[in-house]
Amino acid sequence: MPRNIEIKAHIESVQALLPKAASISDEGPIEITQDDTFFSCENGRMKLRTFSESEGELIFYRRSNQQGPKESYYVRSPTSSPHILREALTQAYGQVGRVQKLRTLFLAGRTRIHLDQVKDLGHFLELEVVLQEGESAEQGVKEAHALMVQLGVEPSQLIEGAYVDLLAQRGV
Repeated sequence: MPRNIEIKAHIESVQALLPKAASISDEGPIEITQDDTFFSCENGRMKLRTFSESEGELIFYRRSNQQGPKESYYVRSPTSSPHILREALTQAYGQVGRVQKLRTLFLAGRTRIHLDQVKDLGHFLELEVVLQEGESAEQGVKEAHALMVQLGVEPSQLIEGAYVDLLAQRGV
């Protein structure tokens, strides 16, 4: 199962961080509109990410809710019928939340830098350091910490859970 090391941090403004992200990246910015629907799942999290009427992906992932870098295991499956799949999964498992965001993606080596504007929540940075098969999580954690320093992100800005959790805490 593919793995990455992920950090998520609250930031003041995507616009303020854009120049720093661009300066350390090999590729980007790429703007992506994402509509994530989360479903009830006992063994982790299951979400359907919709990009358009005819493009989406079902994503299962498992990671701990902790502040700072965390290891995430995931499986992605593309779909050309995201709305039909959403309906089927809603009927089968029930929805637990929905997250709508505008993501600005940069690639820095093997790390995906996401600058997210999340509806009803605010602005966030997410780093995903993609690990190689058999690679230790510690290598990815070191890389995530180094990128945090380059981007000027303080440990106090890190958040524990997923966007869907933060929205639920706010009653959205």
